[in-house]
Amino acid sequence: MPDNNLKEPHGNPVLPRLFLKPKEEDRILEGHPWIYDNEVKEIRTGKQCFPFSNSRFEYTGLMEAYTASGFFLGIGYYNHFSKIIFRFFSRERDEINGEFFSKRIKTALELRKNFFSPGDSFRLVFGEADFLPGLIVDCFKAFPLGTDNPGAEVIPQVFLSIQFLSRAVEEYRDLIIDALRKILNPVGIVERSDVRVRVLEGLEEKKGFIGPEFNPEIIIRENSILLKVNLLEGQKTGYFLDQKFNRRLLSPIVSGKRVLDTFTHTGAFGLNASLFGAAEVISADISPEAVALTKENIILNHSEKTNTVLEADVFELLKSYCDSGETFDVIILDPPAFTKNAKTSSKAYGGYKEINLRAMKILKTGGYLLTCSCSHFFTDEMFMNMLLNAGRDAHKKLQIISRTGPGPDHPVLAGYPESSYLTCVLLRVF
Repeated sequence: MPDNNLKEPHGNPVLPRLFLKPKEEDRILEGHPWIYDNEVKEIRTGKQCFPFSNSRFEYTGLMEAYTASGFFLGIGYYNHFSKIIFRFFSRERDEINGEFFSKRIKTALELRKNFFSPGDSFRLVFGEADFLPGLIVDCFKAFPLGTDNPGAEVIPQVFLSIQFLSRAVEEYRDLIIDALRKILNPVGIVERSDVRVRVLEGLEEKKGFIGPEFNPEIIIRENSILLKVNLLEGQKTGYFLDQKFNRRLLSPIVSGKRVLDTFTHTGAFGLNASLFGAAEVISADISPEAVALTKENIILNHSEKTNTVLEADVFELLKSYCDSGETFDVIILDPPAFTKNAKTSSKAYGGYKEINLRAMKILKTGGYLLTCSCSHFFTDEMFMNMLLNAGRDAHKKLQIISRTGPGPDHPVLAGYPESSYLTCVLLRVF
Protein backbone atom coordinates (compact mmCIF):
# COMPACT_ATOMS: atom_id res chain seq x y z
CA MET A 1 0.00 0.00 0.00
CA PRO A 2 1.18 3.59 -0.60
CA ASP A 3 2.73 5.53 2.24
CA ASN A 4 0.27 8.40 2.61
CA ASN A 5 2.86 10.44 4.49
CA LEU A 6 4.88 10.79 1.31
CA LYS A 7 3.81 13.39 -1.24
CA GLU A 8 4.30 13.76 -4.98
CA PRO A 9 5.07 17.28 -6.33
CA HIS A 10 1.40 17.61 -7.37
CA GLY A 11 0.22 17.17 -3.75
CA ASN A 12 -1.19 13.63 -3.89
CA PRO A 13 0.33 10.83 -1.83
CA VAL A 14 2.84 8.58 -3.60
CA LEU A 15 0.31 6.50 -5.50
CA PRO A 16 0.16 2.95 -6.79
CA ARG A 17 0.44 2.73 -10.55
CA LEU A 18 -1.84 0.73 -12.81
CA PHE A 19 -0.43 -0.55 -16.11
CA LEU A 20 -2.69 -1.64 -18.94
CA LYS A 21 -2.18 -4.70 -21.04
CA PRO A 22 -0.61 -3.97 -24.45
CA LYS A 23 -2.93 -2.36 -27.01
CA GLU A 24 -5.68 -1.61 -24.47
CA GLU A 25 -5.20 2.15 -24.44
CA ASP A 26 -7.00 3.27 -27.62
CA ARG A 27 -10.43 3.60 -26.00
CA ILE A 28 -8.91 5.47 -23.06
CA LEU A 29 -6.99 7.88 -25.31
CA GLU A 30 -10.23 8.62 -27.17
CA GLY A 31 -11.74 9.85 -23.91
CA HIS A 32 -13.41 6.88 -22.26
CA PRO A 33 -13.30 7.42 -18.47
CA TRP A 34 -13.20 3.79 -17.26
CA ILE A 35 -10.71 0.94 -17.12
CA TYR A 36 -12.13 -2.57 -16.75
CA ASP A 37 -10.50 -5.26 -14.65
CA ASN A 38 -9.72 -7.45 -17.68
CA GLU A 39 -7.65 -4.64 -19.25
CA VAL A 40 -5.13 -4.42 -16.39
CA LYS A 41 -1.70 -6.04 -16.67
CA GLU A 42 -0.23 -5.18 -13.27
CA ILE A 43 -0.17 -2.82 -10.33
CA ARG A 44 3.10 -1.36 -9.08
CA THR A 45 3.49 0.18 -5.64
CA GLY A 46 6.93 1.27 -4.55
CA LYS A 47 9.31 -1.51 -5.63
CA GLN A 48 6.63 -4.18 -5.59
CA CYS A 49 4.78 -5.46 -8.66
CA PHE A 50 1.46 -7.29 -8.52
CA PRO A 51 0.63 -9.17 -11.76
CA PHE A 52 -3.10 -8.96 -12.32
CA SER A 53 -3.28 -12.43 -13.82
CA ASN A 54 -2.61 -13.95 -10.40
CA SER A 55 -5.22 -12.06 -8.38
CA ARG A 56 -6.57 -8.56 -8.38
CA PHE A 57 -4.84 -5.97 -6.23
CA GLU A 58 -7.11 -5.41 -3.21
CA TYR A 59 -7.18 -1.67 -2.70
CA THR A 60 -9.57 1.26 -2.89
CA GLY A 61 -8.22 4.75 -3.41
CA LEU A 62 -6.34 7.07 -5.73
CA MET A 63 -4.06 5.58 -8.35
CA GLU A 64 -2.22 6.62 -11.49
CA ALA A 65 -2.86 4.87 -14.79
CA TYR A 66 -0.30 4.12 -17.52
CA THR A 67 -0.16 2.37 -20.84
CA ALA A 68 1.86 -0.86 -21.05
CA SER A 69 4.78 1.18 -22.41
CA GLY A 70 4.66 3.62 -19.49
CA PHE A 71 2.75 6.60 -20.97
CA PHE A 72 0.88 8.49 -18.24
CA LEU A 73 -2.90 8.40 -18.76
CA GLY A 74 -4.23 10.12 -15.67
CA ILE A 75 -5.23 9.99 -12.02
CA GLY A 76 -8.33 8.20 -10.90
CA TYR A 77 -9.95 5.99 -8.30
CA TYR A 78 -9.21 2.28 -8.10
CA ASN A 79 -11.93 0.03 -6.65
CA HIS A 80 -11.17 -3.68 -6.46
CA PHE A 81 -14.85 -4.44 -5.71
CA SER A 82 -15.99 -3.39 -9.19
CA LYS A 83 -15.47 -4.67 -12.72
CA ILE A 84 -15.03 -0.99 -13.60
CA ILE A 85 -11.85 -1.11 -11.60
CA PHE A 86 -10.58 2.40 -12.35
CA ARG A 87 -12.46 5.66 -12.97
CA PHE A 88 -10.58 8.72 -14.15
CA PHE A 89 -10.72 11.95 -12.18
CA SER A 90 -8.20 13.82 -14.31
CA ARG A 91 -5.87 13.32 -17.25
CA GLU A 92 -3.42 15.62 -15.44
CA ARG A 93 -1.57 15.17 -12.16
CA ASP A 94 -4.15 17.19 -10.24
CA GLU A 95 -4.45 17.13 -6.49
CA ILE A 96 -7.81 15.56 -5.66
CA ASN A 97 -9.15 17.77 -2.90
CA GLY A 98 -11.97 20.19 -2.10
CA GLU A 99 -10.69 22.78 -4.56
CA PHE A 100 -10.66 20.16 -7.33
CA PHE A 101 -14.33 19.29 -6.79
CA SER A 102 -15.29 22.94 -6.42
CA LYS A 103 -13.69 23.78 -9.78
CA ARG A 104 -15.43 20.89 -11.52
CA ILE A 105 -18.83 21.87 -10.10
CA LYS A 106 -18.35 25.53 -11.03
CA THR A 107 -17.40 24.53 -14.58
CA ALA A 108 -20.56 22.43 -14.85
CA LEU A 109 -22.67 25.30 -13.52
CA GLU A 110 -21.23 27.76 -16.03
CA LEU A 111 -22.29 25.47 -18.87
CA ARG A 112 -25.88 25.30 -17.57
CA LYS A 113 -26.11 29.07 -17.13
CA ASN A 114 -25.80 29.44 -20.90
CA PHE A 115 -28.97 27.43 -21.55
CA PHE A 116 -31.21 27.84 -18.51
CA SER A 117 -32.93 30.84 -16.95
CA PRO A 118 -32.66 31.60 -13.21
CA GLY A 119 -36.01 29.92 -12.51
CA ASP A 120 -35.22 26.68 -14.34
CA SER A 121 -34.43 23.34 -12.78
CA PHE A 122 -31.60 21.38 -14.41
CA ARG A 123 -29.09 18.60 -14.00
CA LEU A 124 -26.00 20.26 -12.57
CA VAL A 125 -23.59 17.31 -12.72
CA PHE A 126 -23.96 14.39 -15.12
CA GLY A 127 -21.33 12.01 -13.83
CA GLU A 128 -18.46 11.15 -16.15
CA ALA A 129 -19.77 13.55 -18.81
CA ASP A 130 -18.94 16.37 -16.37
CA PHE A 131 -15.67 14.70 -15.34
CA LEU A 132 -16.95 13.62 -11.91
CA PRO A 133 -17.30 9.84 -12.19
CA GLY A 134 -20.50 8.46 -10.68
CA LEU A 135 -21.82 11.78 -9.35
CA ILE A 136 -25.32 12.97 -10.27
CA VAL A 137 -26.58 16.31 -8.96
CA ASP A 138 -29.98 17.70 -9.94
CA CYS A 139 -30.69 21.32 -9.08
CA PHE A 140 -34.38 21.99 -8.47
CA LYS A 141 -35.71 25.55 -8.34
CA ALA A 142 -38.79 25.38 -6.15
CA PHE A 143 -41.64 27.85 -5.94
CA PRO A 144 -43.74 28.08 -2.76
CA LEU A 145 -46.49 25.45 -2.41
CA GLY A 146 -49.77 27.04 -3.33
CA THR A 147 -48.18 29.36 -5.88
CA ASP A 148 -50.73 29.85 -8.62
CA ASN A 149 -48.60 31.35 -11.35
CA PRO A 150 -45.08 32.20 -10.21
CA GLY A 151 -43.75 35.24 -11.96
CA ALA A 152 -40.38 36.85 -12.24
CA GLU A 153 -40.86 38.53 -8.87
CA VAL A 154 -40.96 35.17 -7.07
CA ILE A 155 -37.46 34.03 -6.14
CA PRO A 156 -37.32 30.22 -6.22
CA GLN A 157 -35.56 28.23 -3.54
CA VAL A 158 -32.75 25.86 -4.47
CA PHE A 159 -32.97 22.18 -3.55
CA LEU A 160 -30.45 19.53 -4.55
CA SER A 161 -30.96 15.83 -5.20
CA ILE A 162 -27.71 13.87 -5.25
CA GLN A 163 -26.66 10.37 -6.26
CA PHE A 164 -23.25 8.99 -5.28
CA LEU A 165 -23.13 6.06 -7.71
CA SER A 166 -19.47 5.12 -7.45
CA ARG A 167 -17.01 4.54 -4.65
CA ALA A 168 -14.86 7.19 -6.35
CA VAL A 169 -17.23 9.98 -5.29
CA GLU A 170 -18.53 8.26 -2.15
CA GLU A 171 -14.99 8.55 -0.80
CA TYR A 172 -15.15 12.32 -1.20
CA ARG A 173 -18.83 12.91 -0.38
CA ASP A 174 -18.13 15.42 2.42
CA LEU A 175 -15.87 17.53 0.19
CA ILE A 176 -18.47 17.41 -2.61
CA ILE A 177 -21.38 18.34 -0.35
CA ASP A 178 -19.35 21.18 1.16
CA ALA A 179 -18.53 22.52 -2.32
CA LEU A 180 -22.18 22.31 -3.42
CA ARG A 181 -23.33 24.20 -0.34
CA LYS A 182 -20.78 26.98 -0.85
CA ILE A 183 -21.56 27.36 -4.57
CA LEU A 184 -25.36 27.00 -4.58
CA ASN A 185 -26.47 27.67 -0.99
CA PRO A 186 -29.34 25.15 -1.21
CA VAL A 187 -32.27 25.23 1.21
CA GLY A 188 -32.15 21.44 1.41
CA ILE A 189 -30.40 18.38 0.03
CA VAL A 190 -31.76 14.88 -0.58
CA GLU A 191 -29.62 11.83 -1.29
CA ARG A 192 -31.11 9.35 -3.78
CA SER A 193 -28.34 6.76 -3.85
CA ASP A 194 -31.01 4.04 -3.63
CA VAL A 195 -29.82 2.27 -6.77
CA ARG A 196 -28.40 -1.19 -7.38
CA VAL A 197 -25.25 0.06 -9.09
CA ARG A 198 -23.88 0.97 -5.66
CA VAL A 199 -23.98 -2.70 -4.69
CA LEU A 200 -21.74 -3.45 -7.68
CA GLU A 201 -19.33 -0.88 -6.25
CA GLY A 202 -19.26 -2.63 -2.88
CA LEU A 203 -21.51 0.02 -1.30
CA GLU A 204 -24.88 -0.01 0.44
CA GLU A 205 -27.85 1.83 -1.01
CA LYS A 206 -28.69 5.13 0.68
CA LYS A 207 -31.73 7.38 0.70
CA GLY A 208 -32.62 10.32 2.90
CA PHE A 209 -31.88 13.89 3.82
CA ILE A 210 -28.38 15.32 3.94
CA GLY A 211 -28.60 17.86 6.72
CA PRO A 212 -31.89 19.21 8.08
CA GLU A 213 -35.11 17.50 6.99
CA PHE A 214 -37.66 19.44 4.93
CA ASN A 215 -40.89 18.88 3.02
CA PRO A 216 -39.68 16.93 -0.05
CA GLU A 217 -42.77 17.92 -2.07
CA ILE A 218 -41.92 20.99 -4.11
CA ILE A 219 -43.28 22.80 -7.14
CA ILE A 220 -41.00 23.47 -10.09
CA ARG A 221 -41.62 25.28 -13.35
CA GLU A 222 -40.90 23.83 -16.78
CA ASN A 223 -41.68 25.71 -19.98
CA SER A 224 -44.19 27.83 -17.99
CA ILE A 225 -46.09 24.85 -16.58
CA LEU A 226 -46.04 23.90 -12.90
CA LEU A 227 -45.14 20.43 -11.70
CA LYS A 228 -45.27 18.89 -8.24
CA VAL A 229 -42.16 16.86 -7.53
CA ASN A 230 -41.37 14.64 -4.56
CA LEU A 231 -37.61 14.60 -4.20
CA LEU A 232 -37.63 11.75 -1.70
CA GLU A 233 -40.19 9.41 -3.31
CA GLY A 234 -40.16 10.33 -7.01
CA GLN A 235 -38.33 8.18 -9.54
CA LYS A 236 -34.53 8.45 -9.75
CA THR A 237 -33.70 11.90 -8.31
CA GLY A 238 -37.35 12.92 -8.05
CA TYR A 239 -38.11 14.01 -11.61
CA PHE A 240 -36.78 13.46 -15.14
CA LEU A 241 -35.28 16.79 -16.20
CA ASP A 242 -33.86 15.56 -19.51
CA GLN A 243 -36.96 16.02 -21.71
CA LYS A 244 -37.58 19.73 -21.14
CA PHE A 245 -36.35 20.86 -24.56
CA ASN A 246 -37.98 17.92 -26.34
CA ARG A 247 -41.34 18.89 -24.87
CA ARG A 248 -41.00 22.20 -26.68
CA LEU A 249 -41.12 20.27 -29.96
CA LEU A 250 -44.87 20.05 -29.38
CA SER A 251 -45.30 23.83 -29.63
CA PRO A 252 -45.94 24.15 -33.40
CA ILE A 253 -47.92 20.93 -33.89
CA VAL A 254 -50.57 20.59 -31.15
CA SER A 255 -52.69 23.73 -31.37
CA GLY A 256 -56.34 22.67 -31.66
CA LYS A 257 -55.33 18.99 -31.85
CA ARG A 258 -56.23 15.79 -30.02
CA VAL A 259 -53.17 14.46 -28.17
CA LEU A 260 -52.38 11.12 -26.52
CA ASP A 261 -49.55 11.20 -23.96
CA THR A 262 -48.47 7.70 -22.90
CA PHE A 263 -46.21 6.60 -20.02
CA THR A 264 -47.00 10.05 -18.70
CA HIS A 265 -45.31 9.74 -15.28
CA THR A 266 -46.03 13.30 -14.03
CA GLY A 267 -48.16 14.46 -16.96
CA ALA A 268 -45.42 16.80 -18.17
CA PHE A 269 -45.68 16.10 -21.92
CA GLY A 270 -49.48 16.34 -21.81
CA LEU A 271 -49.41 19.57 -19.82
CA ASN A 272 -46.92 21.08 -22.25
CA ALA A 273 -49.27 20.10 -25.06
CA SER A 274 -52.11 21.88 -23.26
CA LEU A 275 -49.90 24.94 -22.75
CA PHE A 276 -49.23 25.02 -26.50
CA GLY A 277 -52.95 25.00 -27.32
CA ALA A 278 -54.07 21.36 -27.63
CA ALA A 279 -57.85 20.98 -27.73
CA GLU A 280 -57.84 17.64 -25.88
CA VAL A 281 -55.12 15.71 -24.06
CA ILE A 282 -55.44 12.14 -22.77
CA SER A 283 -52.57 11.02 -20.57
CA ALA A 284 -52.04 7.41 -19.51
CA ASP A 285 -49.85 5.51 -17.08
CA ILE A 286 -50.07 2.08 -15.43
CA SER A 287 -48.88 3.43 -12.08
CA PRO A 288 -51.61 4.60 -9.65
CA GLU A 289 -49.09 6.94 -8.06
CA ALA A 290 -48.23 8.49 -11.43
CA VAL A 291 -51.92 8.92 -12.24
CA ALA A 292 -52.58 10.59 -8.89
CA LEU A 293 -49.64 12.96 -9.36
CA THR A 294 -50.71 13.78 -12.92
CA LYS A 295 -54.18 14.66 -11.66
CA GLU A 296 -52.63 17.01 -9.10
CA ASN A 297 -50.52 18.64 -11.80
CA ILE A 298 -53.55 19.06 -14.08
CA ILE A 299 -55.36 20.90 -11.27
CA LEU A 300 -52.25 22.91 -10.46
CA ASN A 301 -52.20 24.19 -14.06
CA HIS A 302 -55.98 24.72 -14.32
CA SER A 303 -56.06 22.30 -17.26
CA GLU A 304 -59.09 20.21 -16.23
CA LYS A 305 -61.09 21.24 -19.29
CA THR A 306 -58.57 19.85 -21.77
CA ASN A 307 -56.57 17.22 -19.85
CA THR A 308 -57.68 13.86 -18.51
CA VAL A 309 -55.61 10.95 -17.19
CA LEU A 310 -56.19 7.21 -17.39
CA GLU A 311 -54.72 4.43 -15.26
CA ALA A 312 -53.97 1.91 -17.98
CA ASP A 313 -51.41 -0.49 -19.42
CA VAL A 314 -50.22 1.46 -22.48
CA PHE A 315 -49.77 -1.72 -24.54
CA GLU A 316 -53.39 -2.70 -23.90
CA LEU A 317 -54.65 0.86 -24.33
CA LEU A 318 -53.06 1.24 -27.76
CA LYS A 319 -54.47 -2.14 -28.78
CA SER A 320 -57.96 -1.12 -27.68
CA TYR A 321 -57.73 2.12 -29.64
CA CYS A 322 -56.63 0.14 -32.71
CA ASP A 323 -59.58 -2.23 -32.30
CA SER A 324 -62.10 0.59 -31.82
CA GLY A 325 -60.78 2.78 -34.62
CA GLU A 326 -60.11 5.75 -32.34
CA THR A 327 -57.61 8.25 -33.74
CA PHE A 328 -55.37 11.09 -32.58
CA ASP A 329 -53.53 13.99 -34.20
CA VAL A 330 -50.44 13.71 -32.00
CA ILE A 331 -49.12 10.79 -29.93
CA ILE A 332 -46.26 10.86 -27.44
CA LEU A 333 -44.42 7.65 -26.52
CA ASP A 334 -41.96 8.17 -23.66
CA PRO A 335 -41.63 4.73 -22.06
CA PRO A 336 -39.22 3.69 -19.33
CA ALA A 337 -36.11 1.85 -20.46
CA PHE A 338 -37.18 -1.51 -21.90
CA THR A 339 -33.63 -2.81 -21.53
CA LYS A 340 -30.94 -2.17 -18.93
CA ASN A 341 -28.28 -4.40 -20.45
CA ALA A 342 -27.11 -5.52 -23.88
CA LYS A 343 -28.41 -9.07 -23.44
CA THR A 344 -32.07 -8.00 -23.40
CA SER A 345 -31.88 -5.45 -26.24
CA SER A 346 -33.44 -7.87 -28.76
CA LYS A 347 -36.41 -8.43 -26.45
CA ALA A 348 -36.73 -4.68 -25.97
CA TYR A 349 -36.85 -4.27 -29.75
CA GLY A 350 -40.17 -6.11 -29.81
CA GLY A 351 -41.65 -3.90 -27.09
CA TYR A 352 -40.60 -0.67 -28.79
CA LYS A 353 -41.85 -1.90 -32.15
CA GLU A 354 -45.23 -2.93 -30.77
CA ILE A 355 -46.10 0.42 -29.23
CA ASN A 356 -44.76 2.44 -32.16
CA LEU A 357 -46.56 0.32 -34.76
CA ARG A 358 -49.87 0.65 -32.92
CA ALA A 359 -49.37 4.36 -32.43
CA MET A 360 -48.76 4.79 -36.16
CA LYS A 361 -51.99 2.93 -36.91
CA ILE A 362 -54.16 5.23 -34.78
CA LEU A 363 -52.63 8.49 -35.98
CA LYS A 364 -54.65 10.52 -38.43
CA THR A 365 -53.03 10.93 -41.83
CA GLY A 366 -50.35 13.56 -41.46
CA GLY A 367 -50.36 13.18 -37.68
CA TYR A 368 -47.26 13.45 -35.52
CA LEU A 369 -45.52 10.83 -33.41
CA LEU A 370 -43.01 11.96 -30.78
CA THR A 371 -41.28 8.76 -29.72
CA CYS A 372 -38.42 8.13 -27.31
CA SER A 373 -36.01 5.52 -25.98
CA CYS A 374 -33.97 6.09 -22.81
CA SER A 375 -31.48 3.22 -22.77
CA HIS A 376 -27.95 3.51 -24.18
CA PHE A 377 -28.06 -0.28 -24.72
CA PHE A 378 -30.83 0.30 -27.28
CA THR A 379 -28.75 2.41 -29.61
CA ASP A 380 -29.88 5.21 -31.88
CA GLU A 381 -29.24 2.94 -34.86
CA MET A 382 -31.40 0.18 -33.37
CA PHE A 383 -34.16 2.67 -32.57
CA MET A 384 -34.25 4.11 -36.09
CA ASN A 385 -34.24 0.62 -37.59
CA MET A 386 -37.16 -0.31 -35.34
CA LEU A 387 -39.12 2.75 -36.50
CA LEU A 388 -38.45 1.89 -40.14
CA ASN A 389 -39.76 -1.64 -39.65
CA ALA A 390 -42.76 -0.47 -37.63
CA GLY A 391 -43.69 1.97 -40.38
CA ARG A 392 -43.38 -0.74 -43.01
CA ASP A 393 -45.56 -3.17 -41.08
CA ALA A 394 -48.12 -0.45 -40.34
CA HIS A 395 -48.17 0.41 -44.06
CA LYS A 396 -47.23 4.00 -43.27
CA LYS A 397 -44.85 6.52 -44.79
CA LEU A 398 -42.68 8.37 -42.30
CA GLN A 399 -41.11 11.81 -42.41
CA ILE A 400 -38.40 12.44 -39.82
CA ILE A 401 -38.89 16.00 -38.60
CA SER A 402 -36.42 16.02 -35.72
CA ARG A 403 -33.90 13.71 -34.02
CA THR A 404 -32.68 14.87 -30.64
CA GLY A 405 -31.29 13.65 -27.34
CA PRO A 406 -31.49 15.11 -23.85
CA GLY A 407 -30.99 18.77 -23.05
CA PRO A 408 -27.61 20.49 -22.69
CA ASP A 409 -27.59 19.70 -18.97
CA HIS A 410 -26.99 16.06 -19.99
CA PRO A 411 -23.92 16.48 -22.22
CA VAL A 412 -22.48 13.53 -24.10
CA LEU A 413 -18.78 12.97 -23.50
CA ALA A 414 -16.93 12.18 -26.73
CA GLY A 415 -15.47 8.69 -26.55
CA TYR A 416 -17.94 7.64 -23.85
CA PRO A 417 -21.04 6.21 -25.56
CA GLU A 418 -22.63 5.34 -22.22
CA SER A 419 -23.39 9.04 -21.73
CA SER A 420 -25.57 8.97 -24.86
CA TYR A 421 -28.75 7.30 -23.64
CA LEU A 422 -31.81 9.25 -24.83
CA THR A 423 -33.17 9.20 -28.37
CA CYS A 424 -36.17 11.37 -29.20
CA VAL A 425 -37.61 11.36 -32.73
CA LEU A 426 -40.44 13.49 -34.10
CA LEU A 427 -42.14 11.83 -37.07
CA ARG A 428 -44.95 12.79 -39.40
CA VAL A 429 -46.94 9.74 -40.36
CA PHE A 430 -48.88 9.23 -43.62
